[in-house]
Amino acid sequence: MSNLPKIAWIGLGIMGSPMSENLLKAGYQVTGFTLEQDKLDRLAKAGGTAAGSIAEAVKDADVVITMVPASPQVEAISYGPEGILENAKQGALVIDMSSITPQTSVDLAKNAAEKGIRVIDAPVSGGEAGAIEAVLSIMVGGEQADFDEALPILEALGKTIVLCGPHGSGQTVKAANQLIVAVNIQACAEAVVFLEKSGVDLQAALDVLNGGLAGSTVLTRKKDNFLNRDFKPGFRIDLHHKDMGIVTDAARNVGAALPVGAVVAQLVASLRAQGDGGLDHSALLRAVERLSGQQV
Repeated sequence: MSNLPKIAWIGLGIMGSPMSENLLKAGYQVTGFTLEQDKLDRLAKAGGTAAGSIAEAVKDADVVITMVPASPQVEAISYGPEGILENAKQGALVIDMSSITPQTSVDLAKNAAEKGIRVIDAPVSGGEAGAIEAVLSIMVGGEQADFDEALPILEALGKTIVLCGPHGSGQTVKAANQLIVAVNIQACAEAVVFLEKSGVDLQAALDVLNGGLAGSTVLTRKKDNFLNRDFKPGFRIDLHHKDMGIVTDAARNVGAALPVGAVVAQLVASLRAQGDGGLDHSALLRAVERLSGQQV
């Protein structure tokens, strides 16, 4: 029998499935629950255990990891008679890896503490590729002791793992991350359209740009998306739209001006309104193409 903590995983989407599988590879027992049967089948095939409900998944778990789209989903799986807080054992550690509002994380930690359950917020950056390769950047909010306990688990999922401060701090840093990523993708998209309309070899141009100061992880990860117009979702526009709402609202609350971020947030919103919400966020290129008079 393994001495490693038993893990319950709630939410087996684009990110959650490969992340849970990396824990299985690291030797952890993982019991999972999600709404899609094919994702449960995938977990079982990888060596995990599929549960029929949240309550069943978490009842014997030492650690509960959640990876769902937004604050409403975190609240739905956490509260109520069938939720995590009513069914996890006392002393369990909840690691919420969803990207949600900082206040939702603060409230969850407070309510969990009343049940004798500990919580850290640990949102990630790196997209589907980072999840598959276990090289995610993980920004954590919570108590030092809980971070220390969670660290071996997080090290099976990511490469850069940092405690950023008290509850909600991980979500604040993730919001800043999403601001930087969105602005970076928008700049890359504008450069692509400019280069193509100028008749430059796009592949060559992006290669040389990525070798200089204009280079970035975003350009490295999304270059092929731009070149091939391949917008299969690694991180959907719908989710980035949600995240831009989080960062603009949080910035307003603390009195921080985000002039460029506000413009990009509107461009993300317009792309979503045009029916592209299910595409990868590199599809911001489509918005620039439309503005430039191209048929998309």
